[in-house]
Amino acid sequence: MIMEFIKPKEVQVKIIEGGKILGEVLEKISKMAQPGVSTGKIDKEAERLIKEAGGLPAFKGYGGDKHRQGFPCTVCVSRNHELVHGIARETDILQEGDIFSMDIGMQWPRKCGEGENKNGYFTDTALTVAVGKISGKTQDLMSVTKKALEIGIDKCKAGNRLSDIGEAIQDYVEPKGYGIVRDLIGHGVGYHVHEEPRVPNFYDSSLRRIILKPGMVLALEPMVTMGDYEVITAEDDWTIETADKSLCAHFEHTVIITDGEPIVVTRRPSEKNLI
Repeated sequence: MIMEFIKPKEVQVKIIEGGKILGEVLEKISKMAQPGVSTGKIDKEAERLIKEAGGLPAFKGYGGDKHRQGFPCTVCVSRNHELVHGIARETDILQEGDIFSMDIGMQWPRKCGEGENKNGYFTDTALTVAVGKISGKTQDLMSVTKKALEIGIDKCKAGNRLSDIGEAIQDYVEPKGYGIVRDLIGHGVGYHVHEEPRVPNFYDSSLRRIILKPGMVLALEPMVTMGDYEVITAEDDWTIETADKSLCAHFEHTVIITDGEPIVVTRRPSEKNLI
């Protein structure tokens, strides 16, 4: 089963190339998150940048079936107590004091050959930003969530157990008084938007049996709340929000396990000091 998770070198190269592009796209659209800007405008710019780079939005149309259409946007945009999967709208205007999460995926390159992955390989990344001025307490929530991602990434080394990632994140976040969402977790990525293995942000003893191997590609994404960890689905049937309406933050990177340090393929240009 472990071998199914491992991508060959030629696929890793494409994932690295695509991840660099996606990190640049996310940084550009994150700068648009200012008071008075619509989430719809940000979404349109993200789609334009992805297509201009030769990729395809990974989320647009995703999750559709005979009962409903797929996800309607390029970016999952979520504000304040909304955690993930929020829908971008021209009428949804960012306000001073909001915290705003952007989760974005890309399939790249648009044309890659024949077979199942003729349209390229997937990367996935997210961040939460402040819109204008926010309180120190809210800034701490964002800082803790971002640090939790880095702590998880540090455990992405060959020979470690998959459970080590969630255990390290949980050991860091919960003593600070924050909640870790249980119903949504990280995942494998590369051939598809979501793959095995599952990567929770808390300790799961069943994952001790999975040893991290070079070539595994994981999307780590801590989701942290200022209150309880329980979440609900909003009336639009897409947006996931905290059940107690507490503020929440979300950071994500796509990571390749190597023989040495992990490769964080979706690093944004402003994060170069972390490489």
